[in-house]
Amino acid sequence: MGAYQYVAVDPNGKEHKGVLEGDTARHVRQLLRERQLLPVEVTEVESQERKTSRATITLKRGVSTLDLALVTRQLATLLRAGLPLEEALLAVSEQTEKARIKSILLGVRAKVLEGHTLAAGLEEFPHAFPQVYRATASAGEQAGRLDAVLERLADYTESRHALRQKISHAMVYPIVLTALALGIIALMLAYVVPKVVGVFESTNQELPLLTTSLIAVSDFMQSWWFAVIGAIVVAVLGVRRMLKVEHIRRRVHGWLLSAPLVGRIIRGVNTARFTRTLSILTSSGVPVLEALRISATVVTNLPMQDAVKEAAIRVSEGGAIGRSLGQSKLFPPMTIHLISSGESSGELDRMLERAATHQESEMDSLIGTMLSVLEPALIIGMGLIVLAIVMAILLPIFQINQLVG
Repeated sequence: MGAYQYVAVDPNGKEHKGVLEGDTARHVRQLLRERQLLPVEVTEVESQERKTSRATITLKRGVSTLDLALVTRQLATLLRAGLPLEEALLAVSEQTEKARIKSILLGVRAKVLEGHTLAAGLEEFPHAFPQVYRATASAGEQAGRLDAVLERLADYTESRHALRQKISHAMVYPIVLTALALGIIALMLAYVVPKVVGVFESTNQELPLLTTSLIAVSDFMQSWWFAVIGAIVVAVLGVRRMLKVEHIRRRVHGWLLSAPLVGRIIRGVNTARFTRTLSILTSSGVPVLEALRISATVVTNLPMQDAVKEAAIRVSEGGAIGRSLGQSKLFPPMTIHLISSGESSGELDRMLERAATHQESEMDSLIGTMLSVLEPALIIGMGLIVLAIVMAILLPIFQINQLVG
């Protein structure tokens, strides 16, 4: 029995969409007719997902981290309560209100009903379930601890979502403040300044350098605003296109790592992501070499990703994980020390989790300190620009007063 997405029309001409389970597409069409619905399109969920994965442009190819964490938590709870896997998948699919997630879960259930493992069902939907997720679920099945492993996966997915949310929320205020400041300044230069300064030009007096500079910038903004916007768009598109070239992206990533403050944030975030992923994989029974290979895929900085891959090669030759990672000198010394300590004590997964927690708390503190400095700096910068505009307007007025006096 498989899962099928359908589009059907009722006797009143209203369109209905949903997911039904059936032996074949013909069986699903029969079920729809029994419900007084005229089937228009019936597509198997798996084939639809494969078609979506091959498409070059899609609106949303994956499942959000929060939705994945919720589904995993519900599935783990039902399995721990003793429900069979296929019934748990059906219950979770009926619980969700999102059609895409429901169709994916029913597709996974269809594979399970055919006698395949949960990991094999997840493999059919690689854009919904990351490689880390699939490998961990497979290890949990082999060890007979699927419910406990799914609980860990839910914690891991939630922690990744929380880290991403912290970073994005930290950047919202500075971005909004900067955009607002630039908008106000552009508005003043384009509309307010010309009307005020035009009065001084009619007096034929020699204007101060600050005022003439302001007039020149204002005239440029009025005459060439479209060129400025076009240049910004071209620059953004050009940078994005260049960053698609691997050797250019690698050089940029290396330069960012060496930047004073940005490099520390990138290093910390990627280290936390790597250690958290390696911890969940090793604690779930995934072999160390396979865990290192999978963990390298969650590291977004290319030099750090290369360092993990090289460390995996050294480990395969008999080297220790901590010493192999430490040779790149890209990971924080505290992380290397904790990993080495975990290897020697036989508690690698616990030490990896401690290293991830340490890095995440350090990033929280660093980002908080950065924002406490950045926010007033942005306000002061905007105030100085507005002060320069006001002074450019007031200086000619002072000159006129002196001449009249």
